[in-house]
Amino acid sequence: MLRVCTLLVLCGVVFGAHHSATTTTTPKPRTDHQIIQDLEHENTNLRRDVEYMKRNVEDLTRQVMLQQTFVEERIRSDGSSGLKQVRVHHAGTRPYYTGDFADSSVAGIHEHSSNIRTIGMGELNVVLNGVEFRTRHNDYRLRMPVTDDKTYNKVKDIPYPDVPPQVLNKATVPEQVAEMREWFKAFKNQDHSVRDYRKYFKPVLCYMEGGWTTNTKTLEEPFFSDRHFIDASSWFDLQDKVRYTSYSGGKSNLENFAYLPTTIMNVVNGTPEYAQWNYRIVCHPLNDDLPTNVFMLQDDLTVRMSRGLKMDQVNNTRLARYTLRARLTARHRDGMSYGWGLLDDLMYQIPGKDNYGVNITDAGLGLTLYDIRQSNPLLPLNTANYHRYYKVEEKDAMGQKNVKRGFSDPNLFAAQTTSAHISPLSMTNCEKHRDQTTHHMVETCTPITERYTWAIPLEVIYMTPLLKWNPYNLHHVYASSGKAIYDVVHGPNGTRNGGLNPEKAYNGTHNKAFYRTPAEFFSTTKAVGADRADTAKGSVGVLDRHGVVRNTMASGTRIVLPAIDGIGRVRTRYPIMPLHNDGNPTKKEVDALKDMVMRMPTYSSLFEEEPTTVSNANALHASQPHLLKVAQTTRDPPGLHSHDVLITQGDIDDMKNGDVIKGLLTSVDNSHQHSIDIRMNQNDEFIIDSCDGMSHCWDGHDNHLTMEY
Repeated sequence: MLRVCTLLVLCGVVFGAHHSATTTTTPKPRTDHQIIQDLEHENTNLRRDVEYMKRNVEDLTRQVMLQQTFVEERIRSDGSSGLKQVRVHHAGTRPYYTGDFADSSVAGIHEHSSNIRTIGMGELNVVLNGVEFRTRHNDYRLRMPVTDDKTYNKVKDIPYPDVPPQVLNKATVPEQVAEMREWFKAFKNQDHSVRDYRKYFKPVLCYMEGGWTTNTKTLEEPFFSDRHFIDASSWFDLQDKVRYTSYSGGKSNLENFAYLPTTIMNVVNGTPEYAQWNYRIVCHPLNDDLPTNVFMLQDDLTVRMSRGLKMDQVNNTRLARYTLRARLTARHRDGMSYGWGLLDDLMYQIPGKDNYGVNITDAGLGLTLYDIRQSNPLLPLNTANYHRYYKVEEKDAMGQKNVKRGFSDPNLFAAQTTSAHISPLSMTNCEKHRDQTTHHMVETCTPITERYTWAIPLEVIYMTPLLKWNPYNLHHVYASSGKAIYDVVHGPNGTRNGGLNPEKAYNGTHNKAFYRTPAEFFSTTKAVGADRADTAKGSVGVLDRHGVVRNTMASGTRIVLPAIDGIGRVRTRYPIMPLHNDGNPTKKEVDALKDMVMRMPTYSSLFEEEPTTVSNANALHASQPHLLKVAQTTRDPPGLHSHDVLITQGDIDDMKNGDVIKGLLTSVDNSHQHSIDIRMNQNDEFIIDSCDGMSHCWDGHDNHLTMEY
């Protein structure tokens, strides 16, 4: 095309010159050789201009890519991975009357207990590793990744726990109801001595996973929901709809829009390579029982102030938010700094996009990543599972071997994958070393390409025997057509609405009319903290196989079960999602001040002017600090030195009860520190039970500790 245009321009010049010559002096005719030379010159200039424009476009494209990196880095420094905002429905005279991470409930959780597998959760504004996005209405299902199958995003239903045989062996429904109540009582009291509820109340950890995907052409539904989907024909259509609703302040009435950004991942020969952000919510059945006493209720003052709730009133509401204790055995350590803890153990069970049964090791930056929990011998970390800590053999510039993912993100869990559906990122790693033959310094460069996704925990859900219990032996309708299911259970014209007479009662159950629990099991039919988003009716009539109307209630997952006679309310969903503001310096300062004000006896020693109402409270509280001294050693290297280690009165109380306090870090002396486990012997002496995973410290410290104060 450029050649044709050039010829036309030159011909036009020649024609014009010839035409003017008819009225003026006739110029000397140009030879073919001269014309060809002029054309070649023009082509050279055009090629140069095109190359110049290509370089400029490539530079500008790269700058756009770097601008996205700048935005992500700014978000990373402003906060951490976590929940940022839910949809706001009202204003108020004070800022805390307007919802932030909670409105009618934390993270917009609600109940679809009339559905067999659906977990209610609304729209969320979330940050994952510096990427801010907004979800559609979620309403996810109890599903888990598959095993030994790396198919991208392939999941299966989580098996439900069985009904205790002691319940099923009862002859009548009232007897089954009475026995089932005893199992729920055992679960609530966490007493497995008579009825071992741990076999039938199974915890699952549900999490949100996100990553940059290579599919930028076709809209990809992040995960299946019974009730919601992304309402757009393509990514571009979705972006236009989100821009319009943001511009106008409107919303998708069904809450089926999601803001999922697109980015330029790389520039190759002037061509941008795009990546599309996507997320999903999926669950993992935990390997072992998780005692409910590991959940620490968080005092979210904005929630309590806006509703006038006392702290002891929050636990049985949908506004309750929890964090996990650092360790299973800690009774008094409500607040502490720690490295690898209980949450890390649970998240490390969860695979990334390669699903269960895959092992990946990472040595991309020239250092193999090891499991932080294992010192002797070192074991490579399986980076295919979600983790936030790793260990390297060589100390870094600050003398550390234990490394946290991210620069300052306490909530970031990462997992490596081999899936081609996840956009890769590459770099070249160069290392200098001395050639053994020439003794000259040489540089070896290695290209690195890796794919990662990120995740945060959302909630722990306890699956209960109600999910399988069917004491009336009600017929459950399965069919390939939703209309066929509906007609059988609800009648051809929807005439059956769950009334308590044979004409109106449901004719059996199906996955979206999951009513099998006898109403008499509960002492009330009212849901706890009922929300307009809930779908279950209080109680309904269902025809059994003999045409008898049975009064039943929904058997699906609830946040807090309605009250049970002799037991009260039982919580089965524990929201543990972290907050984006967790990483904000102002939030840290406010939380510290809040703890001091709300728990004055605990922190009275930190006041500049001690409040008169809490005098001498420090000596009585479990968080009183104590300093232990590690015995000196003269072994060289490293030379004469000792270490200090801080514990609390709560730790001492635990050790007196026979506990071992694990993972305490000593002070740094002579350029090193130790990770020690401490116990008390029968003489109330403090003993190092383990030092860096060994029975004695490598540099010769005696195992006896002395208390300085």
